[in-house]
Amino acid sequence: MASFPLNPSRTMLLTALASLTVLTAAAAGVTALRARAIEADAPRIGTLTDIGGLAMHALHVPPGADADLPPIVFIHGASGNLRDQAAAFRDPLTGRAELLFVDRPGHGYSERGGPQNAFPDGQAHAIARLMEKRGIDRAIIVGHSFGGAIAASFGVLYPEKTAGLLFLAAATHPWPGGVDWYYNLASTPVLGPLFCHTVALHAGMARLDAATRGVFAPNPRPETYVGDTAPALVLRPAAFCANATDVANLHGYVSGFAERYREIKAPTVIVTGDSDDIVLEEIHSRGLARDIEGSELVWVEGLGHKPDYAARDLAIAAIEKIAGRPRDLQAMARELEPKLAATRVAPPPSRPGLQAGQ
Repeated sequence: MASFPLNPSRTMLLTALASLTVLTAAAAGVTALRARAIEADAPRIGTLTDIGGLAMHALHVPPGADADLPPIVFIHGASGNLRDQAAAFRDPLTGRAELLFVDRPGHGYSERGGPQNAFPDGQAHAIARLMEKRGIDRAIIVGHSFGGAIAASFGVLYPEKTAGLLFLAAATHPWPGGVDWYYNLASTPVLGPLFCHTVALHAGMARLDAATRGVFAPNPRPETYVGDTAPALVLRPAAFCANATDVANLHGYVSGFAERYREIKAPTVIVTGDSDDIVLEEIHSRGLARDIEGSELVWVEGLGHKPDYAARDLAIAAIEKIAGRPRDLQAMARELEPKLAATRVAPPPSRPGLQAGQ
């Protein structure tokens, strides 16, 4: 029988594909090993609760005997997990209220659940079910950054469960422009999972220090922040894809849902700064203040994207005011501004994050 040689071009193509397959498998293997190492360094600190369709991970802190505040639920932002808010608020509020720090669906150690959890209303539903499972009837809902869109959705959809709302540098309204390119790439079919399983973790680890400092700028990042809050958890492939999908979907979601914020009647405080380069406060925070009747906007000069840390005492006073305590938040903001100016740091060359309004 006669033999026919392979076409040289076809041979080169097959060789290249085989090499690419081997490299991809190797990269995915290294990613899996590094992801396990990240989890070993930052294991679960809460408990998993089956809410029907998924298991939610949350840190529950019971109230003290002399608790003076209603239950408080904390919702973290994009690229985060419950450790972010717990590191800021757990110690100063322990004993004063029942606290629930939540890993949003697909983040930290919470399962993703169904496709509805790629949108803020789906995640609000999941948090409402978690509250029911934990026996929390009503709570003050605190949302930072992306968590603000979920808190606002929660306030609209679950008014009976909402004792009040605190927005911290929230992303809640449609903005001009888009989001960082890697969110769009990681949320696309086929290429997205490939990117998440091969490249994203390694590139993210290389930029982790600069990225976290950029989120805080122009305020200094606490030196123990990375160790305390484990931001590398979002770089694990499934979490990175979930986070990217959340962010890529946000603009379309708020473009349709933001008109419903006018339905919110719960006591509301909005804390924001004029130096936030991640979320444009003039669109989001001012939009909330316009849409939610009776809300109080606390505008702080020199404050960046992390009021939960750089203005923590102000945020706690806002919680107290929502609960009915007399607090002069505007005076506190004016007292804080010179301190922020004295500790101001230079921004890094590039600023990571939602860029909701850049």
